[in-house]
Amino acid sequence: MPPRRLWFLLFAVVGVAFAILGFFGREVYRQAPPIPDRVVDEAGKVLMTRDDILDGQEVWQSIGGQEVGSIWGHGAYQAPDWSADWLHREAVALLGLEAREAGAGSLDALTPDAQAAVRARVRDTLRTNSWDPATGDLVLSAERAAAVAEVAAWYDGLFGGDPSFDALREDYALSALPVPDPARRERLADFFFWTAWASAAERPGTGASYTNNWPHEPLAGNAPTPANVLWSVASIVLLLAGVGAMIWFQAVRGREEDPPAPPATDPLDRLVLTPSMRAVWPYAATVAALLVVQVLLGALLAHYTIEGQGFYGIPLAEVLPYAVVRTWHVQSGIFWIATAFLAAGLFLAPAIGGREPPGQRTGVLVLWGALLLVVAGSFTGQWLRIQGHLGDGVGWWFGHQGYEYVDLGRSWQIALYGGLLLWLFLVIRGIRPALTRAEAQRPLLALFAGSVVAIGLLYGAGLFFGPRTHLSVMEYWRWWVVHLWVEGFFEVFATAATAFLFHRMGLVTAGSATRATVLTTALYLGAGIPGTFHHLYFSGTPVSILAIGATFSALEVVPLVLVGYEAAQNLRYARAAPWMDRYRWPLRFFLGVAFWNFVGAGIFGFLINPPIALYYVQGLNTTPVHAHTALFGVYGLLALGLVLLVLTRLTPGAGWPDRTLKAAFWGMNVGLAMMVLLSILPVGLVQAHASIATGLWYARSADLLQSPLVSGLRWARLPGDTVFLVGAFAFAWAVARILGRRARA
Repeated sequence: MPPRRLWFLLFAVVGVAFAILGFFGREVYRQAPPIPDRVVDEAGKVLMTRDDILDGQEVWQSIGGQEVGSIWGHGAYQAPDWSADWLHREAVALLGLEAREAGAGSLDALTPDAQAAVRARVRDTLRTNSWDPATGDLVLSAERAAAVAEVAAWYDGLFGGDPSFDALREDYALSALPVPDPARRERLADFFFWTAWASAAERPGTGASYTNNWPHEPLAGNAPTPANVLWSVASIVLLLAGVGAMIWFQAVRGREEDPPAPPATDPLDRLVLTPSMRAVWPYAATVAALLVVQVLLGALLAHYTIEGQGFYGIPLAEVLPYAVVRTWHVQSGIFWIATAFLAAGLFLAPAIGGREPPGQRTGVLVLWGALLLVVAGSFTGQWLRIQGHLGDGVGWWFGHQGYEYVDLGRSWQIALYGGLLLWLFLVIRGIRPALTRAEAQRPLLALFAGSVVAIGLLYGAGLFFGPRTHLSVMEYWRWWVVHLWVEGFFEVFATAATAFLFHRMGLVTAGSATRATVLTTALYLGAGIPGTFHHLYFSGTPVSILAIGATFSALEVVPLVLVGYEAAQNLRYARAAPWMDRYRWPLRFFLGVAFWNFVGAGIFGFLINPPIALYYVQGLNTTPVHAHTALFGVYGLLALGLVLLVLTRLTPGAGWPDRTLKAAFWGMNVGLAMMVLLSILPVGLVQAHASIATGLWYARSADLLQSPLVSGLRWARLPGDTVFLVGAFAFAWAVARILGRRARA
């Protein structure tokens, strides 16, 4: 395909994709579940107000939010999904009240026909939408108001330190007194009630609840909708058609041109290291340090799933509770992956531009210092808020936002965004001279520059919500950050950067590299941008979001059929010339990326992407299967490969610790496979069976998660975690040795 047509295809695809994301994003705002102005009983007594519900949302954020259980399936996996848990408990309370009204001590004391009648009445009560848009009031029957009070009292005991809940708090990895203030516990219960109400009350004119009948709860009549099944089938058909089209395209396209003969010596040896390029080494050290921190936190987190509040009998959770450890584990992973990408961009900028801009080294070091400040400040603030030392307003700004992947307080989030804008400025000013020259590589550099701009700007989507923003709207913007920023444009940046390097090495022509990169980007972003909606099937969004998310997320898998071709290309590059042996470790990490891209992003991603699959497994351990294998297996290994690529040029001629790097590579890859296949995936499958057979509340209950079977499967993670820890420590030690040799040299 001619380059102009490829560029037109790219711009058209990205433009249409963002238009879809924006148009249907408007529907997320317009059709979000209503938050009643007042919740009243039939006698007119006010049970709660809109402000009470939003106050409860802030209480939930203050204890860790999505790092303590989940809401609508999004969040942590140790404690319950609070919306599913409340819905089930309210249904059970209603059944008991109805049974007593019928003159029986319990539901089991009634005849089968009477039981069926009671279950039908309870189902109708939960599904009836009694919210009046004219008055803003949600009216509850006397029986339902009593059931709500009964469930609220149960939650008051759980979060209020009632000794009878000690064992359950241990199972949930909650602190001894999660919410000390009784008034705040009432508000927290109000918020949980509203999320459960929206999960069962039918959206007017649809026959399905505001969350598309999620979670699976037979007592509330929640079962998959026809749209859920139909769009699941459509997504599978589209996937098969897309894969077939991709294979056909590759077959008819053939090889466009023969690869150039590799040069006799490494062209990058002529690269002059500028002061700012040399100043990138602290970024590599930071990546290695944060990697070690993350894996240690991950090991502790895995142990908390078994022991709850202790570490082999040591009450470690008093200082480092589950919510803090999980927050730091997630955030440190994002920090070190992002740091590696920042380092690659800063290192490549002067090499691409051919000169050192004034003050570039100072800018590189200032950015590194700012990054350390954000890491230390955000970690400290998160600990302070979860431990109850920061109030809601201050806690939101300087502590913990309560939302997974964007947990850091808003002030630290703004500081990080400022750092990304500084990085954008430093990289663009560095490559600007090359963009103005009429060279064959300029189109490739333009794509590289575009990905830099996107990375610098898209993180700002995380600033579009506040502590009292509607939960559905928040999820829309949060996934802009997680899906588009991390999973989308980081991949484009890495693709363009590696294509440029292979071109500079003389292994591929500029035209071939540009065509391949532009086509891959168009395919990936065209499906990936609207595919963001597959995270929002059951987050209080209309069925149109489910339809768009299902179809486009299926197409996201289509480019992954080319990973075999990508791996073969990397192997060809590795064997192209004797001097390529110095790049063997970066290339091996890139080969690992190709493998996990297919397995983690492809197989395990599509395992949970169709709506009918996600309906039953959202919020279960099948999600961290995809998260670990895709986030670390793809973006983590890619980041580590980029770090090694930079270190290769920073330490030319220095002997590398090959045995240590071999242990690092195989330790992390084999350890990741072991922890997933021996523990996380089997636990997820046990939960999936429970969710399908009984309901999501049971799949997330302590009864199941602390059962001998699941506990045994959780202990089975220990060998994989150990192997992975060895690999991570080996990588950090290898980086330390390389940087030490550089310092001595």
